[in-house]
Amino acid sequence: MTTSRGKKAASKKGAIARVSGRRAEVLQQPLQNLVALEAMPAGYPEWLADVKARVRRAQLRAAQAANGELLLFYWDLGRDITEKMSLEGYGTKVVDRLSHDLKVEFPEMKGFSPRNLRYMRRFSELWPEPKVWQRLLPNLPWFHLCTIMDKAAEHRDWYARAAVEYGWSRPILVMQIETGAHERFGKATTNFERTLPKPLSDLARETLKDPYRFDFTGLSREAEERHVERALVEHITEFLIELGAGFAYVGRQVPLEVGEREFYLDLLFYHLRLRAYVVIELKAVDFEPAHLGQLGFYLAAVDGQVKRPDDAPSIGLLLCKTKDAVVAEYALKSATGPIGVSEYQLVESLPKDLAANLPSIERIEEELSKPAATRKVAKGLALAAKIRGPASRESSGTEIGPRLAARSSGAAKNPRARKTAKKGKKR
Repeated sequence: MTTSRGKKAASKKGAIARVSGRRAEVLQQPLQNLVALEAMPAGYPEWLADVKARVRRAQLRAAQAANGELLLFYWDLGRDITEKMSLEGYGTKVVDRLSHDLKVEFPEMKGFSPRNLRYMRRFSELWPEPKVWQRLLPNLPWFHLCTIMDKAAEHRDWYARAAVEYGWSRPILVMQIETGAHERFGKATTNFERTLPKPLSDLARETLKDPYRFDFTGLSREAEERHVERALVEHITEFLIELGAGFAYVGRQVPLEVGEREFYLDLLFYHLRLRAYVVIELKAVDFEPAHLGQLGFYLAAVDGQVKRPDDAPSIGLLLCKTKDAVVAEYALKSATGPIGVSEYQLVESLPKDLAANLPSIERIEEELSKPAATRKVAKGLALAAKIRGPASRESSGTEIGPRLAARSSGAAKNPRARKTAKKGKKR
């Protein structure tokens, strides 16, 4: 007699068998499809690739069109809010009321918060002419635009164009604004007008910055060339972002054999828009005209051994700790290869505003004299004093370090004596 448990087990086995059979059929289908595809007519793969590309272009156009319509609605609503408040006497509370009513009517839609409505109003005020922003902003996402309005309203057109041209994500856009990219792009001292044909010379000039910010390396200004070079490669993602769009990393210390000697390029890149190799030479010193001779030699070697016939002339970028712009300009007049000279900036020893707010010697000693002071506190304060450098010394020339060490060690060795002294003071 078959029990209910036996029936369940048999049923389960039957189900497993059916699933296994179905799985075998499914696994065989791709193999059959592959066999069928092999018999397709000539030219089918090319046609399929073209169709896929057209689908992606259509999707992109649809997304851009939708974004443009969204911006048009936001701008129009922002203008309405401004007119209602300024011409018809609506109070500021109308924004909160409008937000509430729109959310009730369109609960599935986002973007009607009071904050977003105020962004719409500011959008219409910063770009009062629709023809201007429709030409400039249709491909810019709304929250990119909000970031520009918040952080770079004065230079809004420049950052809007750059964000679209370079495809900056929102975090990258914020970083570029905070580092003043509009003041650095196209500012390198170059000889491109004389050594490169137009419009390549203009594009190359706009590609380079001055100065370059390498604070992501965490190195101080005193870092040697090899340390800077190694840190840039270790942070290659941040380095490529700082260089700008179009740079592709080729290598570090790239060897070149010239005659019977071997030379090494600090850093070698290829720029996709310029269609040219870019040789970067690092100098952890002030700019000297003699540096251009070495870089010019490297450019000639790259053009002769690496550059392809359809590539543009190789470009050199000399990065120095500091440069005198006039000296660099005169030196570049005699250089035959296209070269740009820029400064690079590493982490400063300490920001001036922070250094000004560090505790004085007297304040540090006062804190150490309190019973709550411990060895850890003393160590931290001593480190702060050390960071301040020479400015933290007393007029007599005595360093803070020994005084801090003496007090902190005394507090650690004899805490009872300190408590007794405090009780004596209370009495």
